[in-house]
Amino acid sequence: MGLQLRATLGDHLARCASYTSRIAALEPSLKELSDPALRKTSLGLRYRARSGESLDKLLVDAFALVREAGRRTLGMRHFDVQLLGGAAMHHRSIVEMQTGEGKTLTATLPLYLAALEGKGAHLATVNDYLARRDAEWMKPLYAALGMSIGIIQSQQPQPERRKAYACDIIYGTANEIGFDFLRDRLLNRGKGDGNRDLFGQMLGAAASGAQDEPVQRGLHFMLVDEADSILIDEARTPLIISALPGEDEKIAAEAYLWAAENCGQFIENEHYDYEHDDRTVELLLEGRQLVRRLPKPSAMDRLPLSTIYEYIQRALKVGREMFLDRQYVVRDGEIVIVDEFTGRLAEGRKWRAGIHQAVEAQENVEITFATNQAARITIQDMFLRYERLSGMTGTASTSRGELKKIYHVHVLSIPTNKPPIRKQLPTLVFGNKDEKWAAIVEDALKQHELQRPVLIGTRTIDKSEHLAELLAARGLEPVILNARHVAEEAEIVEQAGQKGKVTVATNMAGRGTDIKLGEDVGEIGGLHVICSELHEAQRIDRQLIGRCGRQGDPGTYRQFLALDDEILEVGFGPKKYAKLVARGLKAKGPLRGFVSLFMKAQRRVERRHFRDRKILLYHEKERQKTQRQMGQDPYLDTPG
Repeated sequence: MGLQLRATLGDHLARCASYTSRIAALEPSLKELSDPALRKTSLGLRYRARSGESLDKLLVDAFALVREAGRRTLGMRHFDVQLLGGAAMHHRSIVEMQTGEGKTLTATLPLYLAALEGKGAHLATVNDYLARRDAEWMKPLYAALGMSIGIIQSQQPQPERRKAYACDIIYGTANEIGFDFLRDRLLNRGKGDGNRDLFGQMLGAAASGAQDEPVQRGLHFMLVDEADSILIDEARTPLIISALPGEDEKIAAEAYLWAAENCGQFIENEHYDYEHDDRTVELLLEGRQLVRRLPKPSAMDRLPLSTIYEYIQRALKVGREMFLDRQYVVRDGEIVIVDEFTGRLAEGRKWRAGIHQAVEAQENVEITFATNQAARITIQDMFLRYERLSGMTGTASTSRGELKKIYHVHVLSIPTNKPPIRKQLPTLVFGNKDEKWAAIVEDALKQHELQRPVLIGTRTIDKSEHLAELLAARGLEPVILNARHVAEEAEIVEQAGQKGKVTVATNMAGRGTDIKLGEDVGEIGGLHVICSELHEAQRIDRQLIGRCGRQGDPGTYRQFLALDDEILEVGFGPKKYAKLVARGLKAKGPLRGFVSLFMKAQRRVERRHFRDRKILLYHEKERQKTQRQMGQDPYLDTPG
């Protein structure tokens, strides 16, 4: 590693950088080894680790072996900056590596090193597809070093899960690993209860089959891929294993449908207040009187008025905040949530506190019912249980403070292998969305005439499809990438860098596939990225921008904004937003002096979300503390 690169590093990174020259010194001798000799050397490292030698002392030898195995089996030799990222992750860090810098290959370094101890090294990513793809892609490298690979997938039988967790290195999703943790807790609690009664003692261990045994070996080392998406955006998501239904389904169904049918009669500031900062609805006196006057199904006679008020408040909240093809889609008669950060369908997830049922009533689909909890844990709490936590992402520096405070990890930005040369074009602000969309179409046409590939990012499904229609009307053939096109996702992303391609995508977080430039595309300027709207987190915007200019490629990006964009309403509230919208209606053409206003709104929203996550962590800790004081397992909702 050169002096120039060392000069760009802080003290912690400089410590990690000190390994690279020592790793390079081992390279010639390792190249001389036969494949069986390379594997035997790896087994020697495993013996040393299990004999008590610290992993810090084994790091140089281990990384040199992984680099050589990657060169032989994959034709991929780790760059010095990838060695740097791997060392930082070994030392409990979240590393920020730009798009296209090879995070998948980098992960093999700390995973192999951690697996030498024989306790299992986990990698959590955002979906089943990426978990399987990355594991199978890297499998030849691990196999050359004598390491076994396990893959955890949804709908996987328990015996297969147990076999996967018994491997040296395990790839899976955060949700599946969390649910396995909870199922094991429930199983161990149940076995303990059974052994306490006479019948259980008589049966003994011989009566329990392998199906009833825990699948995990413990939480030793975790490497989180797309770390900011999982550790921050998903932090408030509770993983819940349900028990029996908790409310009368017939009465509840009637109440949800009644509220959805009648909420349109309630007027803001006359019948209810809407708190924009907290997004809460509160019925006023006139609203409660209207509830009492409205005719109701006879099944609702058993409900107290206070509960009926809550049904109306939920319906009003859903009507204001939950929109088809934005927050959710209807598929096969079911409501499926669209993850606001990744643009993907969040399979199996449901909103809490009756919101999901209120959305089902709003769309007039079959209402499914919330259930009591048998066990629960938040994503945040699950990762805090690991002995060692690390991760990698393309965008973490803006969340450095939160990650350090909550997860006790460093956040380190890793230099790129080649200097980035992407260019930012001036941001354009328009008075309203229609003018903005028209300007985006013109920009895309201009770039398309040059045969440059164009990637346009939108926040929601409906906006991606609206923009695609506008582009098609001007003679373009855009390819849409949103939650409706998950199966073709990797192929669409891979093709987005070809000459003349125009791709419209809802969010690019965790896509896991690089956009590689087609032949001669670099000579005409590379990929052009258009950001059509600011997200509620700056990181998501940076993930889109990072798609151009990978590995020293040329590229440009431009942001288009409008005074009626949602970020201004969420950031400043309805009164200031209404003034901005009114001002925008009178304006023509690009406006000057408004960009800082958008940045301020985005920072306000980010601070609000951070506050919400801190409150969640506090309440979760208090809940667990109370259960421990009562002699209960903090992750199980019945006494253990």
